[in-house]
Amino acid sequence: MRKKLFSLAIPALFIAAVMVSCKKDKPLTSESNEVTTTKDGSQYTLDTLNSKVEWKGYKVFKSENTSHFGTIKFESGDVTVKDGKLESGKFVADMNSLTSVDLKDSPEDMGKLNGHLKSGDFFEVEKFPTASYEITKVTPATEGDYNTLLDGNLTIKGITKPVQFKANVSVKEGEVSVATEPKDIKREEFGVKFQAPAENGVIKDEVTLQINVKALEKK
Repeated sequence: MRKKLFSLAIPALFIAAVMVSCKKDKPLTSESNEVTTTKDGSQYTLDTLNSKVEWKGYKVFKSENTSHFGTIKFESGDVTVKDGKLESGKFVADMNSLTSVDLKDSPEDMGKLNGHLKSGDFFEVEKFPTASYEITKVTPATEGDYNTLLDGNLTIKGITKPVQFKANVSVKEGEVSVATEPKDIKREEFGVKFQAPAENGVIKDEVTLQINVKALEKK
């Protein structure tokens, strides 16, 4: 059973790991973008009940048979709107909420997997309890399926690096929604270098993240 759970844990590990950041410690390294956004405008607070990160990880090839997927909830966040357009935002994910959705029909396996992923073997959730993405630049997109390009800084296990997402952004009266593209992130760039035993299958460096947030205007 331990070997089975270990095998299940590895793909999920690499997805969630990209969202881990240190809430207590300063970043170990930083290659962040310069923040060009401001807090000048109307303030919105993240609706944590209707916001989440979706993750997916893979063994050797991307396929439904060699993947695990799940969600991470947000702890907090804020958005600024200026002249009817998104100006800035920062989203903080709660790594204690990490769960593997594909194992929901097996509560015992899911519980053991989630617990293992949060342990010192992998995410060190006690030391790195949150993940964060801070928008540093917002650019309108005129082509393709997304209306906005978001440049931002992603922090994982004390390592900050610039990451760009294509996104659909909607600003309505009293509400802002941001839905990014599914984006491949290289886990090793964030210090997640663990490799499973060869007999369990080689784990891809790339993991897929998709951010979906809603924010409500402060009254």
